[in-house]
Amino acid sequence: MSLLVGSFTMGLILSLLALGVLVSFRILAFRDLTVDGSIALGGAVAATLLVAGWNPWLATAAACLAGALAGTVTGVLATRFQINGLLAGILVMTALYSVNLRVMGKSNLPLMKEQTIITMAQRFAASDARWSFSRWEVPVQDVAIVAMISLLIGLVAVTMYAFFRTNLGLAMRASGDNEQMIRALGVEVGWMTTFGLALSNGLVALAGALLVQYQGFADVQMGIGMVVWGFASVIIGESLVGSRQIGLLLVGAVMGSILFRLLVAIALRWGLNPNDLKLVTALFVFAALVLPGAIAIVRKHFAQRSSPLAS
Repeated sequence: MSLLVGSFTMGLILSLLALGVLVSFRILAFRDLTVDGSIALGGAVAATLLVAGWNPWLATAAACLAGALAGTVTGVLATRFQINGLLAGILVMTALYSVNLRVMGKSNLPLMKEQTIITMAQRFAASDARWSFSRWEVPVQDVAIVAMISLLIGLVAVTMYAFFRTNLGLAMRASGDNEQMIRALGVEVGWMTTFGLALSNGLVALAGALLVQYQGFADVQMGIGMVVWGFASVIIGESLVGSRQIGLLLVGAVMGSILFRLLVAIALRWGLNPNDLKLVTALFVFAALVLPGAIAIVRKHFAQRSSPLAS
């Protein structure tokens, strides 16, 4: 049960990563690889400030701003310097590796003795209390952590939903759907792209800040492969909700992240070698990409066979 709760919590935290990738990948149609660097940047900034004695909420907010700055740099490189978007993300991601080392001062920074958002949530529950669910028992502290993170994710998702229904949010969505049309209406597409990438990487860095506080340390290599996680979560979420409406897309991204993490946990539970984790992750992404199309083809085939015209 502890593995299930821990995986659910990790899925919730990384749903912020999925929401960030949703903004760049689906809304802006921008393949942004800054994600691998900005999630580590968020963790590095949060961990460094926590060690320095900052309030956990202020440290987390600063990490979010640092990620937004990284996304802004990618946007400026892509729109003002006319660098290919994919290459711009790679350039910033590569540079952030050195930046993260500079921020932390070393490759790994422990937080075991520092006050964090997670320890603040644990104080609301007795250390030895446990809740019983059928045959399983769950520490009340773990329930408190899940409740607090769920509340935070819900607040972020609702805020994003409200934003994308404003004039500015609709303009950003239109910039990704039809760049020529929105430019003809007088909207600066380059500015919209830069702002969207700042929002995207701010969310990704927020995920990194919460992740280091949950796992108790920050590592300079924690971002490797995270962009794949984000893509997989978004694609799985779209398959689950079966709609492109913005509200359902946000819900689907959160659900996809949780489901993806649970699938990884089940694979580990069944004896998967941790060294093969990246390979299994790639296979999950492949399945998420291929299965929806394959299911649609099968449904169309059976629909044609069952149609009266077919007979």
